[in-house]
Amino acid sequence: MSKDKPIRILLADDHFVVRMGLAAVINTQPDMSVVAEAGNGQQAVELFRQHQPDVMLMDLRMPQMDGVEAITAIRKEFPDSRFIVLTTYDGNEDIYRALQAGARAYLLKDMLGDTLLEAIRAVHAGHRRIPQKIADRLADRMFREELSAREMQVLKLIVKGKSNKEIASALGVVEGTVKIHINNILGKLGVSDRTQATTFALQNGIIHLD
Repeated sequence: MSKDKPIRILLADDHFVVRMGLAAVINTQPDMSVVAEAGNGQQAVELFRQHQPDVMLMDLRMPQMDGVEAITAIRKEFPDSRFIVLTTYDGNEDIYRALQAGARAYLLKDMLGDTLLEAIRAVHAGHRRIPQKIADRLADRMFREELSAREMQVLKLIVKGKSNKEIASALGVVEGTVKIHINNILGKLGVSDRTQATTFALQNGIIHLD
C-alpha cells in the first residue's frame, strides 16, 4: 500500500467521543485516512453512498437505523463493500446477525489499538478477522435453532415481564397458543422456565432492553 493511496475509512458510531478516539488512532497511520464520520445508521448509508470508502467501521446500536440494518442497506447497493463491526455487544445473536449481514470482522471496543489497525488492513486486503473469543460465541450460536418471528414477539413480552394472559391479549391469540409458543421457545433456547429464557435472551443478545 503506497502512502499516496491510503485506505479510506468511514466511521459510524453515535458517540462523538468514540469517533474522535478512533479517528485519532487511525489518522496516525500513514496508510489510512478517515474520510467521514456518521452519527447514526441513516447517515452511515448516505455517507457511504457519497464517499464509497474502502472499509467502514460500524457500531451496532445506533439511532434511526441499527448497524446490521445499515450494513444490509449498503450491501444491496454496494455488494463489495467491506465492514468491521466495532461494538460493546458480544452476545451470540449480535455476532451472528452482523456476520450474516456481511461484516468481515467483529471487534469489541476493548480490543482497540493494534488489533483494530491490523483488522482494517486485513479486511481491506479481502480477509476476515474474528477474534477467538468472538468465534467461540459464534460457534455456540450456529447450533441453536432459529426462533420464528412470532416466537420472538412472545419472547420480547416475556422479557418485559408479561403474563401469558397479557401476551395473549397483546398478540390477539388465545392463552393456549401462547403456551405452545413458550414451550417451543424454551426448547430452542435449551432452558427450563421463563426466568431462564429471559436471562438467556439478554445475555446472548437475542433481546436488548432499550
